Amino acid sequence: MVNKNLFQTVRGLFTPKADTVNEAGGNAYKLEPKAALAQYAATGCFSHTFYADAAAQLDKVLALARELDAEFVAKTAVYAREKGFMKDMPALLVAVLSTRDKALFERVFARVIDNGKMLRNFVQIMRSGAVGRKSLGSLPKRKVREWFESRPAENIFKQSVGASPSFADILKMVHPKPGEPEKEALYGWFIGREFDADRLPELVRRFERFKAGETTEVPAVPFQMLTALPLATREWTAIARTAPWQMTRMNLNTFERHGVFETAEMVETIAARLRDREAVKRAKVFPYQLLSAYTAASQNRAIPRAITEALQDAMEIATENVPAIDGKVFVFPDVSGSMSSPVTGHRNGATSAVRCIDVAALVASALLRKNPTAEILPFETGVVELALNPRDSVMTNAAKLAQIGGGGTNCSAPLARLNRAGTKADLLVYVSDNESWIDSQRSWNSGTETMRQWNEFKTRNPDAQLVCIDIQPYAHTQAAERADILNVGGFSDQVFTLLAEFAAGRLADDHWVGVIERTEI
Repeated sequence: MVNKNLFQTVRGLFTPKADTVNEAGGNAYKLEPKAALAQYAATGCFSHTFYADAAAQLDKVLALARELDAEFVAKTAVYAREKGFMKDMPALLVAVLSTRDKALFERVFARVIDNGKMLRNFVQIMRSGAVGRKSLGSLPKRKVREWFESRPAENIFKQSVGASPSFADILKMVHPKPGEPEKEALYGWFIGREFDADRLPELVRRFERFKAGETTEVPAVPFQMLTALPLATREWTAIARTAPWQMTRMNLNTFERHGVFETAEMVETIAARLRDREAVKRAKVFPYQLLSAYTAASQNRAIPRAITEALQDAMEIATENVPAIDGKVFVFPDVSGSMSSPVTGHRNGATSAVRCIDVAALVASALLRKNPTAEILPFETGVVELALNPRDSVMTNAAKLAQIGGGGTNCSAPLARLNRAGTKADLLVYVSDNESWIDSQRSWNSGTETMRQWNEFKTRNPDAQLVCIDIQPYAHTQAAERADILNVGGFSDQVFTLLAEFAAGRLADDHWVGVIERTEI
C-alpha cells in the first residue's frame, strides 16, 4: 500500500522549484537574463543598497550586457532613459554599446545622452575603464562633438553645471569645432583661454556682470551657479520667479529661508508652477520625488499651505496613469526592515532621503485612490493591521503607511492570510524588494512559499493575476514569471502603465521584456 502522506494531493504541488537564493538567504527564482537587465536598468543607481554594493551591481550589469544581444541592450538603454527616467544605467549601457556595436551606438546615443548630466555620466563611465577602455575612442569622441555642435551656445552653458568631469574637461578631450563666434567665446570661457567677451552669449555676459556687482539683475542661470554668491531676499525672489519646475520642487525650504514666500504674489506664482500639468509632465518627475518634497515642506510650518496643496495636485498629475481596475484588488506593500534603506541606495554626499518603504507606500496609496474598494495589506514578518481611507489623498495615506515597518521579510504572509480566509480577488499587487527569508523554511525545498500560496489562491480564483513590483536592483523574484504573473521594476509612472496593460490583458506573453523588445530604435 502506498504511503498516503507522501503521495497525497497537495495544492500547489506543481510549484516550480526555486533555483537560487536571494541576498537575504531565502529561496527565490532567477530572472531570465533579459528581465534581469531590465530590472537593473530600471532600478539601479550604482549605490550601496541594503543587501548589495555598487561594485556588485556594476559587475552583474556588465555581465548581462555582454551576454545578451546588442540590440536588446540598446533598446533597454532607450527604455530606461525615456520611460524609466534613469541616468546612470542607461549611460553605462550606451558605453557598453560603443565597444560592442558601433552602428547601434550611433543610433541610440542622442536619445539616451540627451542633456548635460547624461553627457558627463557617459564620459565619466568611458574614462573609468569599466567597459574595457579608458579613452573615448574616435566614434564616441565624434558623438560627443556632435552633442555640442547640435546645441545653441546658451543651451550648452545652462547644461554645464557639474564636475568630474566638467564641461571644460570634456571640451579639452574632444575639441568640438565652435562653428560660430558665440560658441568659440564660450568654449574659451569654459577652459580658461583667451576669448572675446563681447562674443559670449548674452546670458553669460549677464552672469559675469552680476558676479562682478555691476548689476543687481539676477540672470536666469541654473540655480547651482548662484548658490555661492551672497544673495538677499530680492535676489532669491528673482531666482524663484523664473526657476524651472524641478529646481522649484527641490528648493522650497531654501526659498522659505530666504523670504521668497513673504508676498502672496510669489506664493501663488510658485503654487501655480508646481501644479502646472505640462510642467509636471516635462519634468519627468518620479512620484516619490513629489512625496519627498511634500514631506519636507509639510514639516516646515513656515511654508504656506498653498504650496503643500499644490504639491498634492502635482502628485495627482504624476500618478494619473494609475489604472482603475475592474474587480477586487489587493495591494501588499512591504514594510520590513530592509525597506527602510534609501530607494536609490547609499551614496556619499548624495543619499536620497526617500526610502524603499516610502515608494511602496506611495504605490499602494495611489492604487487605493483610483480603486476605492481595494484593500491594502502591509507586511513584514506577518501582515500589519492598518486602516486607510480611500478618500484621503495619496500623500496622506502614503505617510500613514510609511510610518510603520520593521522586522523580517515574509512575502507570502498576505497571500497566506487571503488563503486562510478563502478570499476571492482578481488582482494582487506586491511592492517589495523581494528579499523574503522568513518563509523559506516552509517551502519544502520545492519553491518559494509565495509561489505555493499563489497556486493555492488560484484554485479558488482561476482568472486572478499577480503583479510583483520590485524597486531594488536584484535579479530574482518570489513569483516565477508566467502568463498570470508580471514581474516589473522601477520608480516611474511607467510601472502603472504596465500594470494597467497587464490587468486588461493587453500585454503579450513576454510581458515587460516584450515591451522593451518592441521599443523602436
